[in-house]
Parts: sequence; structure tokens; C-alpha cells
Amino acid sequence: MRFTPRLMLVLTWLCSTIAVPTHGESPTEAVVAPRAVVLDDPLDFSSEPPRVEIDAPTTGDIESAMQRGVTFLLESQNEDGSWGSPTRTKGLNIYAPVPGAHHAFEAATTSLCISALIETGGSSDEVQAAVQKSETWLLEHLRNLRRATGDAIYNVWGHGYSIQALVRMHARHADDAAMRTEIEDLIRLQFEMLERYESVDGGWGYYDFRYQANQPTSSSISFVNGAVLVALAEARDIGIEPPQRMVRRAVDATTRQQKPDFSYLYGEYLQYQPMRGINRPGGSLGRTQCCNCALRLWGSDTITDNVIKNWLYRLYVRNGWLDIGRKRPIPHESWMQVAGYFYFFGHYYAGLCLEMLPEHERAPYQPLLATLMLDRQEKDGSWWDYPLYDYHQPYGTAFALMTLHRCLPVDASDAGN
Repeated sequence: MRFTPRLMLVLTWLCSTIAVPTHGESPTEAVVAPRAVVLDDPLDFSSEPPRVEIDAPTTGDIESAMQRGVTFLLESQNEDGSWGSPTRTKGLNIYAPVPGAHHAFEAATTSLCISALIETGGSSDEVQAAVQKSETWLLEHLRNLRRATGDAIYNVWGHGYSIQALVRMHARHADDAAMRTEIEDLIRLQFEMLERYESVDGGWGYYDFRYQANQPTSSSISFVNGAVLVALAEARDIGIEPPQRMVRRAVDATTRQQKPDFSYLYGEYLQYQPMRGINRPGGSLGRTQCCNCALRLWGSDTITDNVIKNWLYRLYVRNGWLDIGRKRPIPHESWMQVAGYFYFFGHYYAGLCLEMLPEHERAPYQPLLATLMLDRQEKDGSWWDYPLYDYHQPYGTAFALMTLHRCLPVDASDAGN
């Protein structure tokens, strides 16, 4: 057989399609990626990382980009107050059994947009009306959020991100005692749901392909644990204490997946494959920020300021590991088995890590994060990293807005609220 360039292209496409599942818990090695030497330079967590000299964006540049992002969210809001829908499809979509998976996607996406608008939207009548409309939707629909099927537990994302939205709503309604009581009750309901759907191993997964019992037997997934633990810490900080046993089990499950260099396993089911690509620093780049943030919020003294600084440095200088997976249609098809949907997720939690540093020590890292976000804004003002029905632009934009918010000088950041 003669291997023409056209035939080689077809064979490569077939291999990539066969080798990478469209759904499932375990990411597979990407066939189309060449076997490259991976340079995992050791990080010295006893000292600060090198400084990176760049042409820093101005406060005006950041605020202009944020305004365009806010405008996109206002214009893309659904008539009922939510964001996202299952209507936009492509040839290949992730496993999403209807209707429950889309209830979860919509709840999580809408919650992120509420958080972003409250944090960054300002006080205009248009923004306040959009927030009010979305709050009404969330209060009406959140009580009914459940897992889609025995094997699809995407609702954990909805429970986690709705807690963060509810925390911000709680502050927004400081003068409305009845509304605050309703919000507090809903936060506690999310605790109950997270207890119901936590893994027998502690923490949470989003698939259960083991036994599909009443309590999920899913593998504990590091970045799901991290995202939920961050939300639980925010609820704790306004005086609504989550169940301590649930928190402790999630912290323990995440700590078990932590490697000495503060990269994290994708999930606990990969504990015997620590040097697999997705578990290496490049593969963990979108998870490390989230997991470090979560563990520090829950009392870990191993997540020092220098750990945060070195991983903020690495996020910028090694950003290609994440960026090369951005907008690819197949999860985990990229180098280091990175999926596109880690991109803005990872940078949002980097922004939260940035806030953990003393104010006078943030300046070297704020321009790095801001530059990455500004360079990736779309012409319509949105940001997106993975084509996910019609949820990707709203959630990507929300993540990016909240990331940029943390890149502003403190005085400018405060002025925006």
C-alpha cells in the first residue's frame, strides 16, 4: 500500500477517534501526539520563582476586556434568566444523558455567571436586572437538581458552583432577612446533596462506572474535590458550616492524590500510574491551582506562599501544555492528555490562589494571568475553551471575568463592585 499524505491524514484521524473515548472516567494516551521529551524541571519551593518580564496590560486594558465580557453575558442570557442550553451540537459530544445532565450543566453555568456578574458587573440597571432574573431562576430550579443517571453525576458541579453563587447572593441581599434565610436554607440543601452523592472513597467523581449504587462508588477525582471544597470554604466563611465528616473525607481524598511537587493525580483510580502523562506537572497544570487552593483553605500548612508563587510562575511559562488543548473537540486528545475544559477552570483557581498572597506580593503574577486572559478573548467579548453544547461561552466568560477581577489593583477591583 502506498502511504500518500491524504491516506496518512485519514489514518491519523481514525486512530485519534478510536483511541480516545468520547466519555468515561479514564483519559487515554493521545495517539496523534508525538513522543516528546517532557522537561519536568524541579521546583524549589523553599524560594520564590524567577521573575518574568512582560509588557504588562494596563488597568484600562483589563477593565475594557471585562466590560466586553460582561456585555456578552448580558446579551447571551436566556429569557428565563439562565445561561446555556443543549441546543448547539456538534458531531462529537461528551456523554450527557438527557435531561438530567443538562440540568446540571445549566445550573453550574448559570451559577458561575451569577458569581461573575455580582463580582464584576457593576451597579448598572441592566446588570442588576440580569442578576435578579438569574437569581430567580436559580432559587426556583436548584431544589430539583439530582444526578442524571446512575453513572452520570454531573450534578456535583451544579451543587458546588451554586454554593458560590449563593454566597455572593447572600452578601448582595444584606438588607433582606427573608431572602438571606432562603439562601442559607438552599446552601444547606446543597450540603445534603453533596453528602448524598459523595463517593464511598471520600470526595466526589462525576462518573460512576463501577456499581452505580445508591451512594456513588465513583473514584474520587482531585479537581472535583478541589472545586467543591473551595465552595464549602466560602460557605463556612459566612457562618454556614458544612458537615465536617464530608469535608475531612474530601480533604483526605485530595491529599492522597497530591504528589511531592504539588501536581495531582487526575483521579484516585490512577494512583498506580503516577508518571502517566496526565499525572505529570504538564498534565496537572489545570488542576494544581484548584487543589492547592482548596487544601490551603482547609488548613494545609504545606501549601505555602512559595508553593503558590512557583505554580503561578509555572502556569505562565508552561501555559502551552494547557493552551494546546484549548478548543480541541475530543476530551484528553492533546499532549499530556489535557482536555480543553481545564483551561479557564485552571486560571480561575489561579486567581483565587493569587488572592491568598499578601497584597504587596501579588504584583509580579497579576500581569501574567491578565495577559493570558486578554490574549484569548474572542471578538464577541466571550472566552471559551471547549465546545460543550451551548454552555462553553457563558462558563468560559464567567471564569475569565473572575480571573481578571483578581488581576486588578486592589483599589480598582474594589471600585468595580
